[in-house]
Amino acid sequence: MATTYTLISSVTVGSGGASTIEFTSIPATYTDLVVKLSARNSITGDVYEDLGIYFNSSTSNLTWRMLYGTGAAASTTSGSTRYSAFVPTSSATASTFGSVEFYIPNYAGSTNKSYSVDSTTENNATTVLQNLSAGLWSNTAAITTVTLNPETGNFVQYSTAYLYGISNA
Repeated sequence: MATTYTLISSVTVGSGGASTIEFTSIPATYTDLVVKLSARNSITGDVYEDLGIYFNSSTSNLTWRMLYGTGAAASTTSGSTRYSAFVPTSSATASTFGSVEFYIPNYAGSTNKSYSVDSTTENNATTVLQNLSAGLWSNTAAITTVTLNPETGNFVQYSTAYLYGISNA
């Protein structure tokens, strides 16, 4: 079975940054969704910042479990907020952007929505975070809106996000 990726929408953050990146009016014509993000956060201090995803403007009924590594050690954590990935901050190596991919299967179905995350922060130093997460949004509504936002700070200029619909043919 061939898999086809179709670009639904893309966002490039302009000057001044953006507190969120949002995809709206997502059609229910695909089997799965993929969000690919290249981003950096405006805050200083830590070299990474938590990144969240939420669906249909809902910030409730989310759970996730994460495996992450720092370059020196590995650990696990879990939560009930939408923060399940990381992006580098202004304290990381200059002009580096982290990579994040969210995979959302059966987004238009009538069951609870699962998702998986793969992210790396990119930094030319020993503190680099890589993570794999699995999440669940306990809601049976079709996903029509996907919102990405950092816990604090903003996405900086030139951060980009792409939303793809996946069809199995």
